[in-house]
Amino acid sequence: MYRRIARPDGDRKLIEAGMTLASELSLDAVLNRIVELAVELTDAGYGALGVLAPDGRSIEEFITVGISAEERAAIGDPPVGHGLLGALIRDARPMRISDIAADPRSHGFPPNHPAMRSLLGAPVTGRGTVFGNIYLTDKQGEETFDEEDERVLVVLAAQAAIAVENARLYDETQRSARELRRLEVLEERERIAKELHDGVIQSLFAVGMNLQSVATMSGDPDTARRLESAVDDVDRAIRDLRNYIFGLRPGILADRQLDQALTELAGEFGSRTGVVTVVEIDAEVAAELSSRAADVVQLVREALSNVGRHGEATTCRVSLRREAEGVVLEVDDDGRGFDVDLTSWGMGLRNLRARVESLGGAFEIGSVLGEGTTVRVTLPA
Repeated sequence: MYRRIARPDGDRKLIEAGMTLASELSLDAVLNRIVELAVELTDAGYGALGVLAPDGRSIEEFITVGISAEERAAIGDPPVGHGLLGALIRDARPMRISDIAADPRSHGFPPNHPAMRSLLGAPVTGRGTVFGNIYLTDKQGEETFDEEDERVLVVLAAQAAIAVENARLYDETQRSARELRRLEVLEERERIAKELHDGVIQSLFAVGMNLQSVATMSGDPDTARRLESAVDDVDRAIRDLRNYIFGLRPGILADRQLDQALTELAGEFGSRTGVVTVVEIDAEVAAELSSRAADVVQLVREALSNVGRHGEATTCRVSLRREAEGVVLEVDDDGRGFDVDLTSWGMGLRNLRARVESLGGAFEIGSVLGEGTTVRVTLPA
C-alpha cells in the first residue's frame, strides 16, 4: 500500500490526463502524450517511454521529453535495456531510486548524456503484457521523487495502457476499413472492366479495323502511312486501357526500365508529331522511381500530349534529375506559350496536377508568349 501524501488537485489532474489520453486515436500521439503527462504530473525534469521489442527484453523505441534535439542526437542510439532500465523491464513493477549513480544495478550513462540523479519508473501493461516502461528523472525543486509521485505514475500508466489499447484498436479498425474499401474498389474495377471491354474497347477495336481497311485501299502512300500510324495509336490506347483497368503498368513499361520507357515514349511522340524531342534522364534517379514508374510515364505522356495539341513547337525536351528539393521531372518546349495568369487550365493540366498531388509532389507550370512552356514536377526523393 502507498502512504498517500496529499497534493492539491492531484486526482483531478489524473482524471484530466486520462480523458486527454482517451481522446487520442493515433498510437504515436498516445505514446508521446503519455511521456508529456508523466513529466507534467510529477514535475520531472526528464521523461521517456521505452517501447519493448516483441521479445519483451529489449527496447525497440525510445520517446523522450525534457532534452533538446541536439542532446538527443549527441547521445546516439537509444538504451538497450541494461542496468536500471533492464531491471525495470525484468521486474515489471514500479521503481524509485534517489541516486542513480549509487545504485549497484546502474551501468552509468553513455558519453554526452545529460547528468541525471533520481529515477522513477513504472511499467505500462495491457492485457497482461508489458509493452513499455515510463522513466522519469530529476524531480524539479526536490532531491527525489516521493510516494505520491509513484502513485500518480502507476495510475497514469494504467490509464495509458487503456489508451494504447484504444489506439491500437482504432488502427486495426482503420486497416480493416481500408481493406474493405480496397475490396469494394476491386469489385467496381471488375464491373467497369467488363463494361469497357464489351463497349469502349470493342468500339476502339472496330475503329482500328476500319482505319486499317481504309489504309489498305488508299492509293496515296502518305495517307496510308498516316492511317497506319493512327491504327498503332488505337492499339496502344486499347492496351493501356486494359492494363489500367486491371491495375497493371502501362504497356510501354513491359520488360523495360523507366528510363528506357521514357526514351521510347519521347521517340514515338517525335515520330508522330515531327517535334524534335530530346531526352535527358538520370538512370539512377529513374531506377529509384521504379515503384512509381506508371505514374511518371503517365505524367510525361500527358505533358507531351499537351505539347502536341497546343504548343506548335519545333523542339521539346524531357528531363529527369535530382535536385536539392527532390526528384525533378520537366517537359519543356519552344512553342507559342501562353499567359499562365490569364489562361484557364484545361482537363489535361488539371489531370497532371491531380496526379502529382496524389504522389505528394509539387506541380509548376511556366510559360512565356512566343518562347515556350515548361511543366515542372518535383517529387519527394
